[in-house]
Amino acid sequence: MKITTVTLGGTKIEFHNSFSGKETIKVNGEEVSSKKSISGTEHLFDVIEGEKTVQYKLITGVNLNGVAFDLYKDGHPIIQSLKGGKFRFWIVLISALVVVAAIYLLGKNLL
Repeated sequence: MKITTVTLGGTKIEFHNSFSGKETIKVNGEEVSSKKSISGTEHLFDVIEGEKTVQYKLITGVNLNGVAFDLYKDGHPIIQSLKGGKFRFWIVLISALVVVAAIYLLGKNLL
């Protein structure tokens, strides 16, 4: 599933993520990075822009809004997500699991 497309000049960067956790980065339709991750990872890839090689870094993660990512070009931020979301995401997820387990166990004891 395509998460987003970022176009910078003549460079088109696509970020894809599957339900199995496979993240794929494509530049101008060509796959440049692929990794498995559940809570996020870092993709480094080079792109030739004109006569210059530019290094991109795309950092993925999750927050309360879903999939989050930061994009850097030669170390300069292009897109930055809200920070601190990953910790809150895991707290909410663990809390929800505890509530579901408590409801299940209470329901089981009432039968």
